[in-house]
Amino acid sequence: MTVDGAQLSRNALTVLKHRYLLKDASGSVVETPDEMFRRVARAVSSGESRYGGQEAVRSCEERFYRAMASLDFLPNSPTLMNAGTDISQLAACFVLPVGDSIAEIFEAVRNMALIHQTGGGTGFSFSHLRPKGDVVRETGGVASGPVSFMDVFDLATDVVKQGGRRRGANMGILRVDHPDILEFVHAKQEPGRLTNFNLSVGLTDDFMHSVEADDDCSIVNPRTGQVVQTLPARQLWRAVGEAAWSTGDPGIVFLDEINRDNPTPSLGAIEATNPCGEQPLLPYEACNLGSINLAHLAIGSDVDWDRLRETVDLAVRFLDDVIEVGHYPLAESDRITRRNRKIGLGVMGFAELLIQLGIPYASEAAEQFAGRLMAAITPRE
Repeated sequence: MTVDGAQLSRNALTVLKHRYLLKDASGSVVETPDEMFRRVARAVSSGESRYGGQEAVRSCEERFYRAMASLDFLPNSPTLMNAGTDISQLAACFVLPVGDSIAEIFEAVRNMALIHQTGGGTGFSFSHLRPKGDVVRETGGVASGPVSFMDVFDLATDVVKQGGRRRGANMGILRVDHPDILEFVHAKQEPGRLTNFNLSVGLTDDFMHSVEADDDCSIVNPRTGQVVQTLPARQLWRAVGEAAWSTGDPGIVFLDEINRDNPTPSLGAIEATNPCGEQPLLPYEACNLGSINLAHLAIGSDVDWDRLRETVDLAVRFLDDVIEVGHYPLAESDRITRRNRKIGLGVMGFAELLIQLGIPYASEAAEQFAGRLMAAITPRE
């Protein structure tokens, strides 16, 4: 099937019908792919009314439609699914805080369920939870630790489908200096556990320096702030690598490096990312994503650099308008997202572009070309 000159494969049409195209009450598809792109373009461009009136809305609707229908640019799934509908939750990525009390933990579970229901994914730092076996003064008992509570989040995710069309997705992060870090690292050694989570260890500069120097690293109780143990840093580093090799998890997140580039440090430290790790976010922040199709930009043996920059400019405008017109399940997310206005613009089709240009993928030339390409995409100051 062809939409505005772009050929949609049979697989693409199957996915569109299953997940993206609108359905009636009986479950029958009631729009075409072309109508979907028009629906999204019309809804997102309405955000332009604040800046340029109806003339800007009409102009951007057409430009947004052409970019999507030609498959030069595509936004994230919630935007395609929900734009122009009663849901209108258009962001893919959320980070939620998890505090060290039963009330705060289950408030986070509730908020996660609301976000998953509308198509978003969620990231969490569990680093503030007291460790397994620690005292619980209110009850006289002992804490079960962050990994056991992650099982609760995982089970809740299992029973809430995202918007009825997507399974929930989560990122769980634990600091490398948390007393339960080894339990966290090995959590997915048990088959079927935490299947709705990606896991990442939150690394610090101090830990990496200890690895480099073959020193011990400090393990700190987050409830008291006291060092409760020391471990050989390389032993812990090796455990992370071996677990990642055997199960694919955990990944690693460099917390200090992320916060060196935190654009709003006065609002707090960034402790977590969205489910796939590409977007660090503050507590309650949401972010919408989009991708430029690089495979459409080859001309002869080079890239159409002017067209690339025009597409970047249009994509950034589109994603910012998504913030403007989107509805958020949580009031806290609405406030901080509209204030900070984070977007994530990425690429797809890089390998295909290299093939078109005759550049071997695993080569120094490909690495240099990637640097040149992303320098053109990165917003200019």
